[in-house]
Amino acid sequence: MQRRRVTVRGVVQGVGFRPYVYTLATGLELAGHVTNTGDGVVAEVEGAPLAVASFCTRIGVDIPPLALVESVHDEELPATGASGFAIVASLKDGPIRTLVSPDTATCDDCLAELADPDDRRHRHPFITCTHCGPRFTIVTGLPYDRAHTTMADFRMCEECAQEYEDPGDRRFHAQPVACHACGPRLRLILAPAAPGLRHELVESLDPNDRSLIGPVAADPIDHARRLLAEGAILAVKGLGGYHLACDATNHSAVALLRRRKARGDKPFALMARDLATVEHLVHLGTAERELLTGSIRPIVLLRRRAEPLSRPGAPRPAAVVAPGSPDLGVMLPYTPVHHLLLGPGDPSRPQAPAGPELLVMTSGNFVGEPIVTDDTEALDRLAHLADAWLLHDRPIHVPCDDSVVRVCDGEPLIVRRSRGYAPLPMTLPVPVVSALAVGGDLKNTLCLGSGRKAWLSAHIGDMDDLATQHAFECAEEQLEQITGVRPALLAADRHPGYRSGQWAQRHADDRPLVRVQHHHAHVASAMAEHGLDGGEPVIGVAFDGTGYGDDGAVWGGEFLLADYDGFTRYAHLSYAPLPGGDAAVQRPYRMALAHLWAARIEWTPDLPCVQACPEREQSVLARQLERGLNCVPTSSMGRLFDAVSSLAGVCHLVGYEAQAAVELEAAAVGAAGVHPEAGSEADAYAFALRPPQPDGQDPLTADPAPVLAAVARDLRTGTPAAVIAARFHAAVARLVRTVCASAREQHGLTTVALTGGVFANAMLSSACARGLREDGFTVLRHHRIPPNDGGLALGQLVVAARSTAGAAG
Repeated sequence: MQRRRVTVRGVVQGVGFRPYVYTLATGLELAGHVTNTGDGVVAEVEGAPLAVASFCTRIGVDIPPLALVESVHDEELPATGASGFAIVASLKDGPIRTLVSPDTATCDDCLAELADPDDRRHRHPFITCTHCGPRFTIVTGLPYDRAHTTMADFRMCEECAQEYEDPGDRRFHAQPVACHACGPRLRLILAPAAPGLRHELVESLDPNDRSLIGPVAADPIDHARRLLAEGAILAVKGLGGYHLACDATNHSAVALLRRRKARGDKPFALMARDLATVEHLVHLGTAERELLTGSIRPIVLLRRRAEPLSRPGAPRPAAVVAPGSPDLGVMLPYTPVHHLLLGPGDPSRPQAPAGPELLVMTSGNFVGEPIVTDDTEALDRLAHLADAWLLHDRPIHVPCDDSVVRVCDGEPLIVRRSRGYAPLPMTLPVPVVSALAVGGDLKNTLCLGSGRKAWLSAHIGDMDDLATQHAFECAEEQLEQITGVRPALLAADRHPGYRSGQWAQRHADDRPLVRVQHHHAHVASAMAEHGLDGGEPVIGVAFDGTGYGDDGAVWGGEFLLADYDGFTRYAHLSYAPLPGGDAAVQRPYRMALAHLWAARIEWTPDLPCVQACPEREQSVLARQLERGLNCVPTSSMGRLFDAVSSLAGVCHLVGYEAQAAVELEAAAVGAAGVHPEAGSEADAYAFALRPPQPDGQDPLTADPAPVLAAVARDLRTGTPAAVIAARFHAAVARLVRTVCASAREQHGLTTVALTGGVFANAMLSSACARGLREDGFTVLRHHRIPPNDGGLALGQLVVAARSTAGAAG
């Protein structure tokens, strides 16, 4: 007889791994036990040597669908003569080195039970098993057991307990297991005077069952469906926070939600009942279908059809859902509550109303605030936004917004990395000391790293709000708790005003704090994502809206020769004044006039951006530019996109970040079918390249003056704005190609990293990558972390850890 201890590390807790080990061991007639520890899953098996060897070989292969095995280590122990195999209580001793599983969408087996009138979990809003459901958002501690989740207070009924203990059951040791009898439970709370709803509907709710605000429905899902049909806005508690939902086909309801949320023109995300609900509206490729129907189910940005396909009776979202956007953000239901809300009529309950086919489903918060997770807080903070609350009594421990993904050239590009992806770690190509990187102030995420692992938090948000700053602190504490990493080093952006950097300064204590240049961090994040060890520099093309430059200017149109240890600024867009800072960002016509001023192009009344700017403001702006008052120089590509968008007459005022650039891309996409030549480099505008200054103070610069002059000429000859937009995109792609070729000629570098928020523009990203590959470059684009500031912390981590002596081995 032989006995061995086998330690399995990775995502092996909360995914049915112990039941899997139990089944494997008993099938091989092995004795012993398996348990969760801070180190992962540890099994001791005893039996015939061939059976033990087979166990050690197979344990990391035929694993449960949600498991991710990183390593398997085994060691020999003395045989004890044990008999029988058991799952034993978890052990808490030792450091935490296991990984927590992300939340996953409801599996097909659970959906079949949800729809089966003969199943005891028919229409149970919290149906789950070892293969699906909440994980990350309910974990309160490790090892992963029910006692260490927000299900701890829900005592299993006798039937659930039997399933939980049955090795042959799909719910064997499924920690969130529950049913109608043992909870959790839904309830519907109606606001006292929900506007626009029929009085008889309000009276249909049970008047004898009251809660904090209004009556509670006897059947929450049915009443929620009726409320949505009446045009109500519902606050719906999900896995990682509250959503605000309304019927996406009801123009009045969507417009009301937009006004209440003060959202401007920012597109809303949609939740569709199934693929058939949206395939007549958008282009769906294989990659998009897999993302929409897989276990993660993020919001997928889908290109709208120029002309929706004719499908009688098919729902169409109201025009105010995503005005001016070339895409619709769509997701499919990923919780039982969503499936129940959106489901068709139920033959077993003919009196029940059918659910809507298409809902607006947007984060439950006010602009600039973090997503709401607490019920009492939801009743307060969402009171001016919602007509009713569909909530439940299972607490959310970790806030987690929906992830956002688009497909570019057949590959995923994550725009926001959160639910379904967090907190899975990235494997680093180089070892790092235990460190914390705090990211930027927009789209903030933080990153903990140690050795060759880096954990990015879920999306936190913009740090200009006190509630977001509190959410940042909670996320940092929680990430330390589940990873066991205690950072000995902190990393932050060099911008002196960033709140994330100020937090790092206050909490550094006696630990070193390394400041990392913004665009260097962007390039390093792309390198780390693609597994580069930094042995050779890359040409980093870092295009974004705002980044603090080493010379005090606002950078954002940068070509860097970079590795993890440092960078050289090879080229950049020539500087233009940023008049009034945020005022220029919010009013792109100011940025257009500033660029025209820098290019010495007259502000004539026939130019759309001049028409958009009030005369009095023009006078003030002219004096401001002449005297250089509050005009920080900027090389930002994002701001140039804003300028061209206004100059071409596409967008003059923005209600959300990057709106002018998004609408310029939409115009360019619209030109593709009518004027395909406009997107070619042969038809593109041309930047002027200015050689480096002899004093070495300024590198190669790309001057947009000829581009702006060409746009003005096209406008005066009646060229459509869509053609101008396409020509501008092609001009930027040609600029990237030209500058990278110059860098290769001078320095012999053949790898280009495309990074920064501007490269969330699929049209630009595709054109740049295509041209560079034709020129023989290896092109790195983001797929697993965002190109925008949501991926900044990963680059900060690697650069800062490498800048300190003695990286971890």
